[in-house]
Amino acid sequence: MKHKRAIPNRSFRVADQIQRDVALLIRDLKDPRIGMVTVNSVQVTPDYAHAQVYFSVMVGEPEGTAAALNESAGYIRNGLFKKLAIHTVPTLHFHFDKTTERAADLSALIAKANSVRAKDD
Repeated sequence: MKHKRAIPNRSFRVADQIQRDVALLIRDLKDPRIGMVTVNSVQVTPDYAHAQVYFSVMVGEPEGTAAALNESAGYIRNGLFKKLAIHTVPTLHFHFDKTTERAADLSALIAKANSVRAKDD
């Protein structure tokens, strides 16, 4: 018997679906430590056992939000069981994504440098 060939890009599609579903499930959480959260990306291990969920926060404290999300990971995972049609629903690990924060800092630095240059000209 031949093994089924791996479906191309399946892990990307699964990660994308997890990203959408996790974002919806986070909105339903009642924890006051969780502010306005944006799920930026999800990376799933090849065996679908774990998913790294990277998020940014518009309102709230990143560390507190990460702690609250990781405490709620089991609840969110249960919600994924109902939504995803895959055999193994990964264990979720939430990480604060500093990318948008760094981008804002760099934009501010560039704007400051441009205003200084404009004064010098």
